Amino acid sequence: MIFQREWKRNRKALIIWSVILGGLIVGLLSMFPQFAEQQESLSKMMEAYPESMQKAFGMDELGFGTLMGFYGIEVHMMTTLLGSIYAAMLASNILAKEENEKTIEFLLSKPITRNQIVAQKLAAVIINLLILNGIAVIASLVGFQFAEGHDVPYKTFALLVIATILLHFTFAAISFMLSSMMRKTRNILSISIAVVIIAYFFNMMSGLSADLDVLKYFSPFNYADAANIINEGAIKALYVAIMAAVILLTVFAAFIVYKKKDISV
Repeated sequence: MIFQREWKRNRKALIIWSVILGGLIVGLLSMFPQFAEQQESLSKMMEAYPESMQKAFGMDELGFGTLMGFYGIEVHMMTTLLGSIYAAMLASNILAKEENEKTIEFLLSKPITRNQIVAQKLAAVIINLLILNGIAVIASLVGFQFAEGHDVPYKTFALLVIATILLHFTFAAISFMLSSMMRKTRNILSISIAVVIIAYFFNMMSGLSADLDVLKYFSPFNYADAANIINEGAIKALYVAIMAAVILLTVFAAFIVYKKKDISV
Protein backbone atom coordinates (compact mmCIF):
# COMPACT_ATOMS: atom_id res chain seq x y z
CA MET A 1 0.00 0.00 0.00
CA ILE A 2 2.70 2.50 1.01
CA PHE A 3 4.92 1.59 -1.94
CA GLN A 4 2.03 2.05 -4.38
CA ARG A 5 1.16 5.41 -2.83
CA GLU A 6 4.76 6.60 -3.10
CA TRP A 7 4.96 5.36 -6.67
CA LYS A 8 1.91 7.42 -7.63
CA ARG A 9 3.17 10.46 -5.73
CA ASN A 10 6.57 10.48 -7.40
CA ARG A 11 5.60 9.22 -10.85
CA LYS A 12 5.14 12.66 -12.42
CA ALA A 13 8.51 13.93 -11.17
CA LEU A 14 10.20 10.75 -12.38
CA ILE A 15 8.72 11.17 -15.86
CA ILE A 16 9.81 14.82 -16.05
CA TRP A 17 13.36 14.09 -14.86
CA SER A 18 13.65 11.07 -17.17
CA VAL A 19 12.51 13.00 -20.23
CA ILE A 20 14.85 15.91 -19.49
CA LEU A 21 17.87 13.72 -18.70
CA GLY A 22 17.24 11.36 -21.62
CA GLY A 23 16.79 14.26 -24.03
CA LEU A 24 19.99 15.93 -22.88
CA ILE A 25 21.97 12.70 -23.27
CA VAL A 26 20.73 12.06 -26.82
CA GLY A 27 21.23 15.72 -27.70
CA LEU A 28 24.83 15.77 -26.46
CA LEU A 29 25.77 12.49 -28.13
CA SER A 30 24.26 13.67 -31.41
CA MET A 31 26.95 16.39 -31.40
CA PHE A 32 29.84 13.94 -30.96
CA PRO A 33 30.53 13.46 -34.72
CA GLN A 34 31.16 17.19 -35.07
CA PHE A 35 33.55 17.18 -32.12
CA ALA A 36 35.36 14.12 -33.50
CA GLU A 37 35.82 15.81 -36.90
CA GLN A 38 37.28 18.90 -35.28
CA GLN A 39 39.48 17.02 -32.82
CA GLU A 40 42.70 18.76 -33.86
CA SER A 41 41.31 22.27 -33.52
CA LEU A 42 39.62 21.33 -30.24
CA SER A 43 42.90 20.01 -28.85
CA LYS A 44 44.59 23.33 -29.64
CA MET A 45 41.73 25.23 -28.08
CA MET A 46 41.87 23.10 -24.92
CA GLU A 47 45.61 23.80 -24.61
CA ALA A 48 44.70 27.45 -24.12
CA TYR A 49 42.77 26.60 -20.96
CA PRO A 50 44.68 26.71 -17.66
CA GLU A 51 45.98 23.32 -16.59
CA SER A 52 43.98 23.48 -13.37
CA MET A 53 40.74 23.99 -15.31
CA GLN A 54 41.54 21.10 -17.63
CA LYS A 55 42.12 18.88 -14.62
CA ALA A 56 38.95 20.04 -12.89
CA PHE A 57 36.81 18.95 -15.84
CA GLY A 58 38.85 15.84 -16.66
CA MET A 59 40.03 17.28 -19.97
CA ASP A 60 43.66 16.56 -19.09
CA GLU A 61 43.00 12.80 -19.21
CA LEU A 62 40.10 12.55 -21.64
CA GLY A 63 39.60 13.98 -25.11
CA PHE A 64 36.58 15.02 -27.15
CA GLY A 65 37.85 13.01 -30.11
CA THR A 66 37.03 9.57 -28.65
CA LEU A 67 33.52 8.41 -27.90
CA MET A 68 34.18 7.46 -24.28
CA GLY A 69 36.27 10.59 -23.75
CA PHE A 70 33.40 12.75 -24.97
CA TYR A 71 30.94 10.70 -22.94
CA GLY A 72 33.03 11.08 -19.81
CA ILE A 73 33.51 14.83 -20.13
CA GLU A 74 30.03 15.80 -21.27
CA VAL A 75 27.46 13.09 -20.53
CA HIS A 76 28.80 11.33 -17.43
CA MET A 77 29.38 14.62 -15.63
CA MET A 78 25.79 15.65 -16.33
CA THR A 79 24.16 12.33 -15.38
CA THR A 80 26.09 12.13 -12.11
CA LEU A 81 25.25 15.69 -11.04
CA LEU A 82 21.62 15.88 -12.17
CA GLY A 83 20.90 12.33 -11.03
CA SER A 84 22.39 13.04 -7.61
CA ILE A 85 20.22 16.13 -7.21
CA TYR A 86 17.16 14.09 -8.15
CA ALA A 87 18.18 11.34 -5.70
CA ALA A 88 18.58 13.89 -2.89
CA MET A 89 15.24 15.55 -3.64
CA LEU A 90 13.41 12.22 -3.82
CA ALA A 91 14.82 10.67 -0.64
CA SER A 92 14.90 13.81 1.51
CA ASN A 93 11.12 14.18 1.63
CA ILE A 94 9.88 10.63 1.53
CA LEU A 95 9.80 9.92 5.29
CA ALA A 96 9.49 13.37 6.83
CA LYS A 97 6.59 14.46 4.66
CA GLU A 98 4.22 12.18 6.58
CA GLU A 99 4.76 14.28 9.70
CA ASN A 100 5.01 17.53 7.78
CA GLU A 101 1.70 16.87 5.97
CA LYS A 102 0.02 15.43 9.11
CA THR A 103 -0.62 12.06 7.44
CA ILE A 104 1.50 10.01 9.86
CA GLU A 105 -1.54 9.44 12.09
CA PHE A 106 -3.28 7.65 9.22
CA LEU A 107 -0.25 5.43 8.60
CA LEU A 108 0.28 4.51 12.25
CA SER A 109 -3.39 3.59 12.61
CA LYS A 110 -2.89 0.79 10.09
CA PRO A 111 -1.59 -2.69 10.98
CA ILE A 112 1.92 -1.87 9.81
CA THR A 113 5.19 -1.45 11.68
CA ARG A 114 7.56 1.49 11.42
CA ASN A 115 10.17 -0.78 9.87
CA GLN A 116 7.69 -1.70 7.16
CA ILE A 117 6.99 1.98 6.51
CA VAL A 118 10.71 2.70 6.13
CA ALA A 119 11.30 -0.41 4.00
CA GLN A 120 8.51 0.34 1.54
CA LYS A 121 9.50 3.97 1.19
CA LEU A 122 13.12 2.91 0.68
CA ALA A 123 11.97 0.47 -2.01
CA ALA A 124 10.19 3.34 -3.77
CA VAL A 125 13.40 5.39 -3.76
CA ILE A 126 15.42 2.46 -5.14
CA ILE A 127 12.93 1.69 -7.93
CA ASN A 128 12.68 5.33 -8.99
CA LEU A 129 16.47 5.68 -9.16
CA LEU A 130 16.87 2.44 -11.10
CA ILE A 131 14.25 3.58 -13.61
CA LEU A 132 15.93 6.98 -14.03
CA ASN A 133 19.28 5.29 -14.62
CA GLY A 134 17.63 2.79 -16.96
CA ILE A 135 16.27 5.65 -19.05
CA ALA A 136 19.75 7.22 -19.07
CA VAL A 137 21.25 3.95 -20.32
CA ILE A 138 18.64 3.63 -23.08
CA ALA A 139 19.19 7.25 -24.10
CA SER A 140 22.95 6.65 -24.20
CA LEU A 141 22.54 3.57 -26.39
CA VAL A 142 20.33 5.58 -28.74
CA GLY A 143 22.85 8.43 -28.75
CA PHE A 144 25.71 6.04 -29.56
CA GLN A 145 24.03 5.40 -32.92
CA PHE A 146 25.18 8.85 -34.03
CA ALA A 147 28.80 7.77 -33.58
CA GLU A 148 29.14 5.85 -36.83
CA GLY A 149 32.58 4.35 -37.28
CA HIS A 150 33.35 4.53 -33.57
CA ASP A 151 33.31 1.34 -31.55
CA VAL A 152 31.46 1.47 -28.25
CA PRO A 153 33.48 -0.11 -25.40
CA TYR A 154 30.47 -1.59 -23.62
CA LYS A 155 32.51 -2.86 -20.68
CA THR A 156 33.72 0.66 -19.90
CA PHE A 157 30.22 2.01 -20.46
CA ALA A 158 28.84 -0.57 -18.00
CA LEU A 159 31.40 0.47 -15.39
CA LEU A 160 30.38 4.12 -15.77
CA VAL A 161 26.74 3.13 -15.34
CA ILE A 162 27.50 1.11 -12.20
CA ALA A 163 29.52 3.98 -10.72
CA THR A 164 26.69 6.42 -11.47
CA ILE A 165 24.10 4.21 -9.79
CA LEU A 166 26.30 3.80 -6.70
CA LEU A 167 26.80 7.56 -6.56
CA HIS A 168 23.05 8.21 -6.79
CA PHE A 169 22.35 5.62 -4.11
CA THR A 170 24.98 7.22 -1.86
CA PHE A 171 23.33 10.65 -1.92
CA ALA A 172 19.86 9.10 -1.70
CA ALA A 173 20.88 7.10 1.39
CA ILE A 174 22.30 10.20 3.12
CA SER A 175 19.12 12.16 2.35
CA PHE A 176 16.97 9.23 3.45
CA MET A 177 18.72 9.19 6.82
CA LEU A 178 18.16 12.94 7.20
CA SER A 179 14.50 12.41 6.35
CA SER A 180 14.20 9.93 9.23
CA MET A 181 15.82 12.34 11.69
CA MET A 182 14.17 15.67 10.87
CA ARG A 183 10.57 16.84 10.57
CA LYS A 184 10.56 19.86 8.27
CA THR A 185 10.79 18.77 4.62
CA ARG A 186 11.99 22.19 3.49
CA ASN A 187 15.00 22.03 5.81
CA ILE A 188 15.84 18.47 4.82
CA LEU A 189 15.62 19.29 1.12
CA SER A 190 17.91 22.30 1.51
CA ILE A 191 20.50 20.32 3.45
CA SER A 192 20.35 17.35 1.06
CA ILE A 193 20.87 19.46 -2.04
CA ALA A 194 23.61 21.40 -0.25
CA VAL A 195 25.41 18.11 0.45
CA VAL A 196 25.36 17.27 -3.28
CA ILE A 197 26.50 20.74 -4.38
CA ILE A 198 29.28 20.92 -1.77
CA ALA A 199 30.51 17.44 -2.70
CA TYR A 200 30.58 18.45 -6.38
CA PHE A 201 32.35 21.69 -5.46
CA PHE A 202 34.97 19.77 -3.46
CA ASN A 203 35.64 17.51 -6.44
CA MET A 204 36.02 20.49 -8.75
CA MET A 205 38.23 22.44 -6.34
CA SER A 206 40.55 19.45 -5.84
CA GLY A 207 41.53 19.74 -9.50
CA LEU A 208 42.34 23.43 -9.34
CA SER A 209 45.28 23.17 -6.97
CA ALA A 210 47.54 20.48 -5.56
CA ASP A 211 47.02 22.03 -2.14
CA LEU A 212 43.31 21.23 -2.41
CA ASP A 213 43.77 17.69 -3.69
CA VAL A 214 42.72 16.26 -0.33
CA LEU A 215 39.17 17.58 -0.87
CA LYS A 216 38.45 14.91 -3.48
CA TYR A 217 38.49 12.20 -0.83
CA PHE A 218 35.50 13.90 0.83
CA SER A 219 33.50 13.87 -2.41
CA PRO A 220 31.60 10.82 -3.71
CA PHE A 221 31.86 12.39 -7.17
CA ASN A 222 35.56 11.53 -7.13
CA TYR A 223 34.71 7.88 -6.53
CA ALA A 224 32.68 7.83 -9.76
CA ASP A 225 35.18 9.91 -11.76
CA ALA A 226 34.97 9.09 -15.46
CA ALA A 227 38.66 9.64 -16.23
CA ASN A 228 39.80 7.10 -13.65
CA ILE A 229 37.27 4.50 -14.77
CA ILE A 230 37.93 4.94 -18.50
CA ASN A 231 41.73 4.99 -18.23
CA GLU A 232 42.00 2.17 -15.70
CA GLY A 233 39.17 0.06 -17.08
CA ALA A 234 37.82 -0.52 -13.57
CA ILE A 235 36.22 1.11 -10.55
CA LYS A 236 38.62 1.11 -7.63
CA ALA A 237 37.56 -1.47 -5.05
CA LEU A 238 38.22 1.02 -2.25
CA TYR A 239 35.82 3.54 -3.78
CA VAL A 240 33.12 0.89 -4.19
CA ALA A 241 33.64 -0.17 -0.57
CA ILE A 242 33.39 3.41 0.69
CA MET A 243 30.16 4.12 -1.19
CA ALA A 244 28.68 0.76 -0.17
CA ALA A 245 29.59 1.42 3.47
CA VAL A 246 28.00 4.88 3.41
CA ILE A 247 24.83 3.47 1.83
CA LEU A 248 24.50 0.59 4.31
CA LEU A 249 25.33 2.65 7.40
CA THR A 250 23.01 5.54 6.59
CA VAL A 251 20.12 3.25 5.64
CA PHE A 252 20.63 1.23 8.82
CA ALA A 253 20.69 4.46 10.81
CA ALA A 254 17.41 5.53 9.15
CA PHE A 255 15.70 2.34 10.33
CA ILE A 256 17.02 2.72 13.89
CA VAL A 257 16.25 6.42 14.20
CA TYR A 258 12.73 6.16 12.75
CA LYS A 259 11.88 3.19 14.95
CA LYS A 260 12.82 5.12 18.11
CA LYS A 261 11.63 8.52 16.93
CA ASP A 262 9.07 10.36 19.02
CA ILE A 263 6.38 10.93 16.44
CA SER A 264 3.54 13.20 17.50
CA VAL A 265 0.19 12.35 16.00
